[in-house]
Amino acid sequence: MKVMVSMEEFKGQPRLPKFAVPKRYDIKLKPNLTTCKFAGSVAIELKIVADTSFIVLNAAELSIGTTSVSFTHPAAHSSNSKQQVLKPLKVDVVEEDEILVLNFGDTLPIGLGLLTIHFQGSLNDKMKGFYISTYEHNDEKKNMAVTQFKPDDARRCFPCWDEPACKATFKITLDVPSELVARSNMPIIEEKVVGDLKTVSYQESPIMSTYSVAIVVGLFDYVEHLTSDGVKVRVYCQVGKVNPGKFALDVAVRTLELYEEYFAMPYSLPKLDMVAIPDFAFGSMENYGLVTYCETALLYDVQHSTTADKQRVVIAVAHELAHQWFGNLVTMEWRTHLWLNEGFATWVSYLAADRLFPEWKVWTQFLDDYTEGLGMDGLRESHPIEVKINHASEIDEIIDSISYIKGASVIRMLQSYLGADCFQRSLASYVKNFACSNAKTEDLWDALEEESGEPVNKLMNSWTKQKGYPVVSVKVKYQKLEFEQSRFLASGSHGDGQWIVPITLCCGSYDARKNFLLQTNSETLDMKELMSGESNLASAWVKLNVDQTGFYRVEYDEDLEARLRNAIENKYLSATDRLGILDDSFALCMARQKSFTSFLELLNAYKEELEYTVLSNLIKISYKVDRITADAAPGSSVASFFIELFLHSAMKLGWEPKTGESHLDTMLRGKVLTALAVFGHDLTLKEARRRFLAFLDDRSTPLLHPDIRKAVYVAVMRRVSTSNRFGYESLLRVYRETNSSQEKARILSSLTSSPDPNITLEALNFLLSSEVRTQDAVLGLAVSREGRETAWSWLKFASFEKAEEIQEFFASRTNSKIARTLKQSIERVHINAYWAQSFRIELQNHLAWPFERIEQTYCVIL
Repeated sequence: MKVMVSMEEFKGQPRLPKFAVPKRYDIKLKPNLTTCKFAGSVAIELKIVADTSFIVLNAAELSIGTTSVSFTHPAAHSSNSKQQVLKPLKVDVVEEDEILVLNFGDTLPIGLGLLTIHFQGSLNDKMKGFYISTYEHNDEKKNMAVTQFKPDDARRCFPCWDEPACKATFKITLDVPSELVARSNMPIIEEKVVGDLKTVSYQESPIMSTYSVAIVVGLFDYVEHLTSDGVKVRVYCQVGKVNPGKFALDVAVRTLELYEEYFAMPYSLPKLDMVAIPDFAFGSMENYGLVTYCETALLYDVQHSTTADKQRVVIAVAHELAHQWFGNLVTMEWRTHLWLNEGFATWVSYLAADRLFPEWKVWTQFLDDYTEGLGMDGLRESHPIEVKINHASEIDEIIDSISYIKGASVIRMLQSYLGADCFQRSLASYVKNFACSNAKTEDLWDALEEESGEPVNKLMNSWTKQKGYPVVSVKVKYQKLEFEQSRFLASGSHGDGQWIVPITLCCGSYDARKNFLLQTNSETLDMKELMSGESNLASAWVKLNVDQTGFYRVEYDEDLEARLRNAIENKYLSATDRLGILDDSFALCMARQKSFTSFLELLNAYKEELEYTVLSNLIKISYKVDRITADAAPGSSVASFFIELFLHSAMKLGWEPKTGESHLDTMLRGKVLTALAVFGHDLTLKEARRRFLAFLDDRSTPLLHPDIRKAVYVAVMRRVSTSNRFGYESLLRVYRETNSSQEKARILSSLTSSPDPNITLEALNFLLSSEVRTQDAVLGLAVSREGRETAWSWLKFASFEKAEEIQEFFASRTNSKIARTLKQSIERVHINAYWAQSFRIELQNHLAWPFERIEQTYCVIL
């Protein structure tokens, strides 16, 4: 019997056909780290569940011949144990869909069978699939082989059903040079050395998705420790770099134990390896039992790492280990639910960091991410948290701050609404019910709804299935608060949408608090429900979105805004609430819903601000204002305005760390000094040069501790010009001499800070040199205000005429993958242009002085 199905029917489909289901993979790989090639075979135990003469699976950039494929099954209608081996009539690789279509001609028997495929491939340099990373050992350049399969690149290493729902077990065997370390998801059960090669066999894994499979082959040292229940945890680093891995090791052991308690479920594998990879496209990757990281996300070196680097290690480790439960043990059913994995892991990584290091107050720093998510989702070209994926090429477009940060923010909002204990019990139930299987977003909502009794599905659908978020406008009228919601758009234009908004508000005190759901476009609340006393009602401040737990903005009328300014000046409000007022006000100003003059009046309330949470956001705002006002009034600057604003905190912090100072103050010092350097504060530039010269003479000088190096490097570059190249050339020398990836990253992010366009161009060209790893080049693209035109000309030149590798980079990423990103970038350009135009008009209409005098006038305000 023949089944009349055309191969054309498999093309352009969002998912693989369901007539074959993989159960077990037996993978053998032999990478050659000299030729950068690999050979392999895979034997896939699968179950044919529907009539078909085809087997369709994923494969990309692999060489597979017709004679390399066979399908074995027990002979039909036979009483003996003989097996029948079938060869496909035709083997087709559909490159645009990355599928392998095997046409066997006749209908395959229903039931179990074994699909065997032999293949060859290349260890690429694109940091995806099975690829090559380079490192130095004893002054000799060497290669290591690494995998990066998420979201859909396992198919570049072996043919497979490369979809998250197609979970199976994996048995892996590697043939590698005998002197190298070879790690995979599971522990080694046997090593056989024959001459220069060894065959390494690993335990069979529990069921998992293909994107969680991992292999690393190279020269490594490691440090190890056991958890309280005997799980062996190791951190693998380049030879000679194990000491910087010890902090991450300690964090990993403590985090595993924390998560086992939080999820009420033990870690499911016998070991956990974490590996630092020199060339790595992502910050980190949660492969089951073999987590990979870029070096800056895993290694903490007291001599070269900043306090912020240390915190980054904690967040990265906590994020990836959360995936061992939320992603690997319980896996998204389809990529539409990618946000659930990433948003949850982002949220719980802060929860873990807060439990491990409560003195760091990391939830206040989560707001750095939160404001980034609000910025992205304020674009018309945003997308819903849940996006229907119609083709594998669309996946890259949703791996962004909407999936990660907005996802984490709405989970935080929901946890705040339901309560921490209820939320934790619901998660434990969810993990237990869906362990070793797949789940959808609605499955989590159902678990939370069942435990809490709240309408979680209805509430959360308004946040995950439509893009954007509301701005809640509030005004006071006859001692009543009137609320109204509408979609916020950064362009200032009208947007559609309605949300179920968990409103939290305080009136005059954090003790006078009210929570309710805003389920319609408008609502009214009598202030007498919150506080008594006519005089208090007339002057009491009102703060919505307490501690910024809700993913929305707030617009206050003039009366309420004036009360809040007074509350900020008198330090009645928490740092998170001061941040929320600042960020919302600036966003409304950018959207041309608030004048720049009124925004500056609000800034007056922050002149004595000392909190990291607020100042870090204010510094980001200052850079944006500086660039946009430069477009509105070329040749002018608001530098003096912001120097005055930041000097108070700079003088309090000083250059040297103080005994017993907080984690946040230590991080803030470098940010404030960097801002002063960017704006050209003369005393800062002079002191930075003094410390830099001492550092050049003695790399271990206490005058240039890691937390202020970025500020000093930027300050040095602000004085560099074509006629004064000393600082630039000195930084390049430091870059070439150091083996610290964090120090290299710090220098690269400073080199383009010069006001001289010629130096900026030279620094940009350096980014494309062989001295800079591919993933690090982007660090130097944050050029000085004066270098923007140079950078744009350079980018156009480089993209179309410069290096072949740049053209290949863009060619390998189809337009569909970057279409949304390009549209978002263009929209941001329009928003900035409209704001600059509005600002220019405001100057003409309301201020009679030339712009050069305006900054002096504004400084008087401060």
